[in-house]
Amino acid sequence: ILGLRLENKGMEANARVKNYGMEIIGDGGERLSGNWTGKVKTKFRASYFSIPVLAAYQLSKRVKLSAGPYISFKTSGDFNGYVSEGYLRKGDPTGTKVEFKDENTAPYDFSEDLRTFQWGVQVGVNWKAFKRLTVHGDIVWGLNNIFKKDFKTISFNMYPIYLNAGFGYAF
Repeated sequence: ILGLRLENKGMEANARVKNYGMEIIGDGGERLSGNWTGKVKTKFRASYFSIPVLAAYQLSKRVKLSAGPYISFKTSGDFNGYVSEGYLRKGDPTGTKVEFKDENTAPYDFSEDLRTFQWGVQVGVNWKAFKRLTVHGDIVWGLNNIFKKDFKTISFNMYPIYLNAGFGYAF
């Protein structure tokens, strides 16, 4: 199975973190990097052209399995958010402490650091529930970080993992 998909992927997260590698934008527009402890609100949105190349196996008259690699090319993307109710240690976990209390927030934007090219694997199942109704599900697992190789602000890799579930009706 060879295809072309136009995809919009996204994520929103609210978390409380400790010693999270971060680069924030200060009140005067200056960039501060270090280790953040406190609340983080993140929003990620990206659009892709994806090309899956899948092998299909007809398990029975009603069930078809598919699996294979895919490649994706980002056409647009945003990764931003803000931190609040916590503190940043400049440079490392023992650096100078910059506090954010009450309603104080500091934004961050890593949109320019998003990788343009993604690749990974996809596994899916298609079940013909009735004569005209099918139910399907796919797991798409990215095998490279969403950020460029030289991006070090977030100290761990972020891999895109998505589940797609749906149904179809044949007229």
